[in-house]
Parts: sequence; C-alpha cells; structure tokens
Amino acid sequence: MKNLVTKLTMLVLAIWMLFSLAGCGAATTAAPTVPAEPTAAAGQTNVMPAHGGMGGSSTFASVAPTYADLAYATVSDAQKLDLYIPTTGSGPFPVVIMVHGGGFMMGDKSDGAGLTGVDQLLAAGYAVASINYRLSSEAIYPAQIYDAKAAVRFLRAHAAEYQLNPDKFGAWGASAGGSLVSLLGTTCGVAELEGAELGNAEQSSCVQAVIDWFGPIDFLKMDEQFAGTSCPQTHDAANSPESMLVGAAIQTVPDLVATTNPMNYITADDAPFFIENGTADCNIPPVQNKNLADALSAVIGADKVTYVSLNGAGHGGSQFETTENLNLVIGFLDKYLK
Repeated sequence: MKNLVTKLTMLVLAIWMLFSLAGCGAATTAAPTVPAEPTAAAGQTNVMPAHGGMGGSSTFASVAPTYADLAYATVSDAQKLDLYIPTTGSGPFPVVIMVHGGGFMMGDKSDGAGLTGVDQLLAAGYAVASINYRLSSEAIYPAQIYDAKAAVRFLRAHAAEYQLNPDKFGAWGASAGGSLVSLLGTTCGVAELEGAELGNAEQSSCVQAVIDWFGPIDFLKMDEQFAGTSCPQTHDAANSPESMLVGAAIQTVPDLVATTNPMNYITADDAPFFIENGTADCNIPPVQNKNLADALSAVIGADKVTYVSLNGAGHGGSQFETTENLNLVIGFLDKYLK
C-alpha cells in the first residue's frame, strides 16, 4: 500500500509540474552569455521536474536499447540500466553514462528526464548507458551515488562482453543527474562514496569526462543565492527535493549535505567537465554551476573546463536540445573520449 501511495503521489506531482512549468526555458536561440538574474516563470517552483518540464522531447531515443534492464546490482529493482550500442563501426566503443533528473524523486532511464542526444551519440560512435538509481522515496543519500558508481563498475567489468572501451567512460546528467555525474567526476577513489558492496569492487568507478546540465551543486546555499530574486526560496524546507534526498531539512545536517557537494572533493586529477545552465533557471541558481566551473578551473586547469550559459533558458528546454548545442557536447566528448 505504501508503494502504491508513493507512486500515485509522484504521478500527481509529475502531472502538476508538466502544466505549471510548460513555459520554462522557451527561448529559441542558444548562445553562450553572461548569466542574468533569474526570474520565476508563472507557477514555477524549486522542484526539479521530470522530462516534460526540463526538456520537451517526446522521445529519449529513436531506437530501442540493444540491451534493456541490465541489473548492475541486486539490492533494489531500481538498479538497472539500458544499453545502446552503435550499429555501425567496430568496437570497443567509448561509452556515455546518462543519469536522469527529476529532483532525486522521479524520472526514469527510458525517458532520460531532462536529457536528449542518444541518437546523436550513437551516430557519433558512442555507446550509451541510461541508468536508473534508487530514488529518495526508497533510499536516502548516499544510495544514489553508490548506485551510479556501481553502474560504472558493472559496465567496466563487462566491457568486453558489450564492446565497450573500459578506458573511455563519460557521464552526462541533467538536474539531479547533473549533481550525480559531477560527483562521479570529482570523487574517484573516495571510499565512503563508493558503495563497493554493490558489486564489482575490483573495478574503477572513475570517469574520463563529465557533462553537467544545470545540476544542483551546493544545496546549503541555494536559498541564499536566490535571495533578492523572484525565484522561490524553499530549498531549505524539510520537504524540498534536497532535504528529501538526505532525509532531513538540509540546514540541520550540514555535514551530511557537504558530502553531496562535488566542489568539496576536487583534486588535480579529476575528469574534464562541460557545464551548462540557463540564465533564467528558477530551480537551480545559475551561479551554482558557474561556481563549480570556477572551482574546477582553479585546480584541474581552465583548459579542461567548458562553461556555457544559455541566455534566457530555464531549467532545461529547447535551447539545450538544438543541433548546435548537442554538437558542442559531442565535440567535448570527442576531445577526451576519442
């Protein structure tokens, strides 16, 4: 009964967000620019929406997965991934692990929740692994980063079987997924976030490139960074997506929340990053991603960090999905994974 209530609640929330956020990120051109102060669209809240609110694409890919519902761990039914293999070219293929958004409480590997680009990646010679992970209604943090790392280790352990290049792994996430891939990129070798007990502990969970689309980075400062704007300042609330993730109002558990912040783990050997947000994002303060880019640049080198701010874009939307923008992403991946 509890599971049924949870599923119904998430369904109602998702439907509400589809209508309330329909106007977010509706600008039609994609051009890097200096971030402007975000303003709230009508009805917009700080909840990180599912795919209909962040993206707008009706399909995640035009083809079915080559391998569907591969179990990368056995603790939860959520620990599955879909694997797409290019139908042209010869492996082993570099692989991009896609991590969906949805406020850590919704979204699915089959729709990518906030992501797009599977077809373009396949055409460019990349295998794609779209993963599910335990949502906050099932398990609190650090279960989510444990799952993401377990998926990486599983794919590396089975690289030969699936024609994957174990030395060329990228990770791409949107919103909540952007937070998780940013952690993947900065916590290589951090034992307390590894979740080695989930399997394939002998394998590395490191990735060689990261694409963060508008991910929440520093939970404790989100309301502070929205102060003085018309955007909602409710991230500190006990029922915010960030608080639900850690199981308590975030300001009451700062030490735990600190372990969700990828900036706290940056070292010189971290993966190169491509970071992108919209200037009118009222879900995640745009300065969050800018601060991450600056912190990475100072340690790993500015030449390994690409930061793009889309003028007028919200929390996802059509500007992220243009051919021009997707080519920027694939060009970045080509530089480090080809």
